Amino acid sequence: MIQAKLLADRRLAKPLKQLWLRFIALIALCLAVMGAMLWPASPQNLGIDNRLVTSGALEAWRNGNLIVLVRHAERCDRSSNPCLGPPDGLTRSGGMAATAVGAAFQTLGMSHSDVLSSPATRTLQTSQFMFDHARVLPDRLTLCGPALAHDLAARKAAGRNLLLVTHSECIADLERVLGYPHADGAEYGSSLFVQVGSHGKLKVLGVLNSQDWASAFGHL
Repeated sequence: MIQAKLLADRRLAKPLKQLWLRFIALIALCLAVMGAMLWPASPQNLGIDNRLVTSGALEAWRNGNLIVLVRHAERCDRSSNPCLGPPDGLTRSGGMAATAVGAAFQTLGMSHSDVLSSPATRTLQTSQFMFDHARVLPDRLTLCGPALAHDLAARKAAGRNLLLVTHSECIADLERVLGYPHADGAEYGSSLFVQVGSHGKLKVLGVLNSQDWASAFGHL
């Protein structure tokens, strides 16, 4: 009789164990989905649909409430494409791409915008192709690192957009501080749009890659 009871208990324990394992797996899946929703990997792509408008980026630009970090165009020393000049500068195709992105910003309107540039050759060339002029920073690390959010807000003039032609690692620094520690690396010529709110609080609105400007404008 005791053996029969033990056998019955074992038969009951097996399905209960399987049910418990399935329950644990379901909880783990739910936590993973919630984590992905609450911790977005990268800022939204503003080149999709009408996001330049729905994100608030266009309105913020017109009101002079944006900080935009622009990564330099294709660098010569990491490409097999023909160079414009020095090896630490841009490729010829990078120069053309930078000119196209600059034209897109001109379409938005640059009359109420200030441009800063890292002093590296590739960023200087990019700022020249994009904007013809820029205030050159004394060092490439002047606006970079974990204090970037504070430093950018301090440099921005009220009612004027601030554009910084910079490097991918500096863009990553700002994304990390503003809630995107696992964002994809910035593409050549991409622009990170950050809104300046009350009390200088920064909010990432999205990214616009160089090849997506035409699509973004097509939805306006």
